[in-house]
Amino acid sequence: MKTVIVTAGVIIEQKKVLVAKRKEGSHRGGLWEFPGGKAREGEDPRDALRRELKEELDIDVEPEGILEVVFHSYPEYPILLLAYRCRIKKGVPKPIGCQDLRWVGLEELNRLAMSPADEPVRSRMSSSGEGFI
Repeated sequence: MKTVIVTAGVIIEQKKVLVAKRKEGSHRGGLWEFPGGKAREGEDPRDALRRELKEELDIDVEPEGILEVVFHSYPEYPILLLAYRCRIKKGVPKPIGCQDLRWVGLEELNRLAMSPADEPVRSRMSSSGEGFI
């Protein structure tokens, strides 16, 4: 089974990180995640992240570097999640392609029910205080 490349944007402003809630009825619906999505065949992951965040949240972002790389095997297919630190260049996030959005501090982030592939990213942020200090 082919591994799917998935990108996630870790956007931190004023010591809070942006998380998105997956739509009910979708795979892993109702769980929180760092926003992003699948890269198309042959698409640069950074371009995929820019495209996904524009489509899903109506924001223009600049990926600044990899925060974490996660391999996770879901029952449907395995994914390679590339979590990038990002900054918003233009726009205010809106929940267009998700059920809800929230800016959360580290304490609240640790209480959210998140997609399994996002857990290592959250753990890294929790252990390092990445962007929250």
